[in-house]
Amino acid sequence: MTDYYTSGEFAKRAHVSVRTIRYYDQQNLLKPSARSKGGARRYSDADFAKLQQILLLKYLGFSLGEIRGLTLGASDRRRLLDSLQIQRRLVKERIEEMTAVEAAIDSTTQTLEAGKPVDWSRMLELLHRSTMTQSLKTQYQNATNISARIRLHRDYSMNKEGWFPWLFRQLDLTPGLKILEIGCGNGELWATSHDRLQEDCQVILTDISEGMLADTKKKIGEDSRFSYDRCDAAHLPFADEEFDLVVANHMLFYCDDIPQVLKEVRRVLKKGGRFCASTYSKRHMHEITDLVQEFNSQIVLSFVNLYDRFGLDNGEEILAPFFAQVTCQSYEDAIELGEAEPVISYILSCHGNQNALLLDRYQEFKQFVEDEVAGGFHITKDAGTFICRK
Repeated sequence: MTDYYTSGEFAKRAHVSVRTIRYYDQQNLLKPSARSKGGARRYSDADFAKLQQILLLKYLGFSLGEIRGLTLGASDRRRLLDSLQIQRRLVKERIEEMTAVEAAIDSTTQTLEAGKPVDWSRMLELLHRSTMTQSLKTQYQNATNISARIRLHRDYSMNKEGWFPWLFRQLDLTPGLKILEIGCGNGELWATSHDRLQEDCQVILTDISEGMLADTKKKIGEDSRFSYDRCDAAHLPFADEEFDLVVANHMLFYCDDIPQVLKEVRRVLKKGGRFCASTYSKRHMHEITDLVQEFNSQIVLSFVNLYDRFGLDNGEEILAPFFAQVTCQSYEDAIELGEAEPVISYILSCHGNQNALLLDRYQEFKQFVEDEVAGGFHITKDAGTFICRK
């Protein structure tokens, strides 16, 4: 026989007020399992488990409307995981922001204690710079952010071949090649095409981030064809003319000194060797930028327009001084979806100022995106790769 608790007993057990219990009932969040003859609410141990879910998600920052869709036993585990990742990212952004504020307070305090005048404009500049540095520092410490971006493309793109299988096909691999990838990210290019790589090929994956390399090793698993090296692409620790093929997948535009990186790529390539450098144009995913700026015109998803540094429109001009032959292959695709979470995850994973501006308006922003994508949302894709020969 099931034991039931009165509203008062149930509330006391959960350390909440009776008013809260009644409110959750009115909001269709937590209905009582039974009622007395007089209509009084009666709750079971199963109800208590549901209440614990509700209280935990509320503590983690979810609205009651979100909780209604994420709890009560019938939730989509993928949706819950995506939502938790979003909340985690927002929490980390808040921690970074508070760390920067603490540093600014300490600096101002030291100035005042030394009896010196405070340069308030300089302090504000230092605060902004500190916040940006913290954000960039965590952006690439592991594959969490890049995975969020990959997932939007992988799960909602119209081209069923997928970017990574397509790019792998452009590499035109033959047996016995020695291959180098600079800025390998989470290793998705190789993880998705394991069975298409010849057994006698040797692949060295490099990245400047230890966290990225750790995530890549985990994704690829035990495979004698692969080795890993943490290094800066501008100073490659490899011999002259060591590789048949060098790959830079959507990474050249992040490099501080692109000509120096290209000089290094040319140096380590064998005569007749190939360099594959992928990128995108200013048209690529412009609907995402339009969306966030419609919500807040101050939001920028990247402090630098990466396609201006190395894009489809100027890539040939940048590559031509270093390689004898440069051709471009375009990838035909677009994204169609009607769900908000993947779009929000993508936006929050970008390396601009969006998280700082959305921290205190997240629920409003989430509702805005849900309304915008509800009837279907189209995202333009304009990406491709340059194939260069030494």
